Amino acid sequence: MSTKAPWITYRPELKVLDCTIRDGGLVNDSNFTDDQVKAVYAACVESGVDYMEIGYMNSTEAFPTDQYGPWRHCEESALRRVVGDHDAEKTGLKLAVMIDAGGKSDWQTALLPKADSVISLVRVACYANQISEAVEMLQHADELGYETSLNIMAISTVKEVEIDQVLKIARDTPADVVVVVDSNGALYREQVDHLVRKYMKALQGTGKDVGMHAHNNLQLAFANTLEAIILGCNRVDSTMMGLGRGAGNCNTEYLLSFLRNPKFKLRPVLECIQNTILPLRQELDWGPSIPYMITGQLNAHPRSAIAFREGETPDDFVGFYDQMVTES
Repeated sequence: MSTKAPWITYRPELKVLDCTIRDGGLVNDSNFTDDQVKAVYAACVESGVDYMEIGYMNSTEAFPTDQYGPWRHCEESALRRVVGDHDAEKTGLKLAVMIDAGGKSDWQTALLPKADSVISLVRVACYANQISEAVEMLQHADELGYETSLNIMAISTVKEVEIDQVLKIARDTPADVVVVVDSNGALYREQVDHLVRKYMKALQGTGKDVGMHAHNNLQLAFANTLEAIILGCNRVDSTMMGLGRGAGNCNTEYLLSFLRNPKFKLRPVLECIQNTILPLRQELDWGPSIPYMITGQLNAHPRSAIAFREGETPDDFVGFYDQMVTES
């Protein structure tokens, strides 16, 4: 077989997780209509995507229902209203939810036993200092029969010694995947190389996969995801048209068109983008822009850029730059 670039990307064990509804829910407070979620679900099934993250399973106390839509809570009745009696074996698609550490979720009571749910994968998101709670959450989900993933957020802000400690703890958890999460969209290729190699070395011999979740502040989400794949990541995240918080994510359509696995079909994703995601542009603001570039360069959380973009002078780039540089 030729070793030229187009063939290097074919790796059957590589799994794609589309998190359009979950990460996109950070743009519209998870207020997607049932029809919008159904459209993304259908596209994921038809395109051969391996996982669809359908939302958060966070608490109604932390995220009240008068502001946040059902995909911030993912109650089983809401899930089944959209996907029916979803069968992962028949469709080839596994459904996932994310639960946050730090008091945002009622994880002790919200999760049903796997046999009673359409969900297959529970992704636990935590900051490095929340790892103790995350371990309990992973163990709980595993005991209920779910696949599990540990997503260590804002990794670009974590000290090396802390990363080493967290990964040492992660070795002994039931997590099937440990994900490099570039929450601030601040990583360059060299940093991705360093982190992916560090994760893989720390988890060697455990059977755990390393994943990559990239944000697009520096317009490097796709490139950084490809770099992670080349280094051996077998779990990668993406969203349709990059829909996601702030600058958005690695694009599902770019990723599927790059990968050489014949099971992936691009057309259903393009159809969903054209009919469902593109119209959201009229009401929602996401994707690369200068304010998000500035926060990415400063390795700062994009919340300040999000607030700026929602303000009265969203195109006063110099003013935002001066503000951020002064604060940093």
